[in-house]
Amino acid sequence: MYLSRTKFIVTLIAFDFISAITFAQKPRARDIGIPFNGTPGKYNAITDVAGVEVGYSTIISGSGKDHIGKGPVRTGVTAIFPNGKVNHHPVFANWYTLNGNGEMTGTTWVTESGFLETPIMITNTNSVGTVRDAVLKWFVDRKWYNEDFWYTYPVVAETYDGFLNDIYGFHVKESNAYEALDSAKSGPLKEGNIGGGTGMMCLGFKGGTGTASRVITINNKQYTLGVLVQSNFGRRANLTIAGVPVGKALMDTLKTVLVAPPQYKKDEGQGSIIVIVATDAPLLPHQLKRIAERVALGIGIVGGRGENSSGDIFLAFSTANPDAFNRKDNVKVEMLPNDQINPLYQATVESVEEAIINAMVAADTMEGINGNKAYALPHDAVIRLLKQHNVVK
Repeated sequence: MYLSRTKFIVTLIAFDFISAITFAQKPRARDIGIPFNGTPGKYNAITDVAGVEVGYSTIISGSGKDHIGKGPVRTGVTAIFPNGKVNHHPVFANWYTLNGNGEMTGTTWVTESGFLETPIMITNTNSVGTVRDAVLKWFVDRKWYNEDFWYTYPVVAETYDGFLNDIYGFHVKESNAYEALDSAKSGPLKEGNIGGGTGMMCLGFKGGTGTASRVITINNKQYTLGVLVQSNFGRRANLTIAGVPVGKALMDTLKTVLVAPPQYKKDEGQGSIIVIVATDAPLLPHQLKRIAERVALGIGIVGGRGENSSGDIFLAFSTANPDAFNRKDNVKVEMLPNDQINPLYQATVESVEEAIINAMVAADTMEGINGNKAYALPHDAVIRLLKQHNVVK
C-alpha cells in the first residue's frame, strides 16, 4: 500500500548557527510500495546487528539570503559504534575504495592491524579534521579507555555538501561531534536529512543518510548484516529503482535549482558515498575486505558509476570474536569458510541498494546556500512508474 509522506516536526533552537532538529519517523522505501529482495531484520537497519549504536548531530540554520561564512547551514555528524559506548572492544575490520576522490581517516591502521578500534564518524568534507580531533578529546573526557597507554587513529569519513551547505563557513564544531557520540543508541534509525547526510544529494534528487539490513542462514545458523550509507552521488539519468529506469522518466521533473554556485559549480554526477557494513558473522579481516568490495555492486544497481570525481569508500566490520583483540595471550578465533560466505555477499548488495533508496525516500526537499535547491524524490511518480512496468500492482 502506498502511504503519503509523513509530516515532520522541526524544533529549531539556534545558537552560533547551530540548530537542534527533531524529526517524526519518515516513510521508508518499503512503506511506499518499493519491493526489494531478501529478509530484513527487525528494524531493517545497521542496528539490527547486536551492539551497534548510531548517533546524529544535525545542524540546520539560516536561509538562502545569508552568505559565505554566515550560512545557511545544512550539515551534521553521524557516529557509529561497532559494539556500543560502554563495553567497547576493537573488532575485526577492513575497507575498500571504488573511486578515491574522498577521505576516510584511520584506514591505514585498520588494514595493517586488521582491527577497528574507534567509532566511525561521517561528516562533510571540510569538517574531517575538526571531528577527528573531537573524537580524541571525547575519548579523554569520557575516559573511554582505561589502559595505562593507548593510541589510535579515529576513523572519520566525508562527502561534500557545499551545494546546499555553507561548507566554507566551517560550522561543524567539537560540540557536534560530542552530540553525535553521546546520542548513539540501538534500535530504529532516522533517515534522510539527518546527521552527516543532512545536506547531501543523490542521483538527481535530495539524498542523505539511509540504512537497511538482511537476516540470512548459513549452516542452520542465523546471521545479521546491516549497512548505513551517507549517499551523495550519481546522475539522475542513471537512477534505477527495482530495475526500472526511474531517472530517465523523471529527467524533466523537479530539476535541481542552481541560483549561484558555492566556491565552485557542482557538475552532474559529482559526489560521493560512504558505506559502513556491520555483521555478526565470524569473518576475518581479509574476508571483510571482500564484503566491502561487494558494496560497489549495490551502488551500481541503483545507478552509481564510481565516477572520477566521486569518493566511494566502504568499511566492513564483524562483531564476532570479541576476545580477538588481546595484547598478551594467544587467542582462538572463529571464521566462516570462504565457500560459505556467498549469502553475506548477497546480503551486502541487497542492503546497500535498499539503504540508498531509503535515504532518498526519507529525504525532504531542501533549499540552502544562495537559494540552491534539491528536491525530494517524488513518491507518487516513482510508484506510478513501477506500476507501469508491472513491478508493483
